[in-house]
Amino acid sequence: MSGSTLSPRTHHPLQTTGMVVSAVFVLVGILGFIPGVTTGFDQLTFAGHTSGALLLGLFAVSVLHNLVHLAFGVVGFAMSRTASGARAFLIGGGIVYAVLWIYGLVIDFDSAANFVPLNTADNWLHLVLAVAMIGLGLLLGRDLRTRA
Repeated sequence: MSGSTLSPRTHHPLQTTGMVVSAVFVLVGILGFIPGVTTGFDQLTFAGHTSGALLLGLFAVSVLHNLVHLAFGVVGFAMSRTASGARAFLIGGGIVYAVLWIYGLVIDFDSAANFVPLNTADNWLHLVLAVAMIGLGLLLGRDLRTRA
């Protein structure tokens, strides 16, 4: 067997990165349902700006917010079965987070438009996620573009 041939068990770095990012989203989704890790757990609502729960005492969460994190992670795992899927997850997910960051900048946190809910800490995290996910997808996916 040639040294340049990948075995069926070898994953492209994009796949590994996509799986790690997905695992973090699933973990965050689960942690949002754990009292103590989520402060103000008794104030957790399904959705909306009235949810007083804070993941790690910092990030606004609701049941919907936690479910979105879980779903995002599951989608990421499914897409990371292939290198091109993982690249699409990282770049596409990063674009979603960039849009969410802009959305968080323009809405009033005390309005019905803040249905997720979001706060200032969420906005900064969404910006970091957008830059990191898009950057990783582009950087690690360079060889996929040259093969096409």
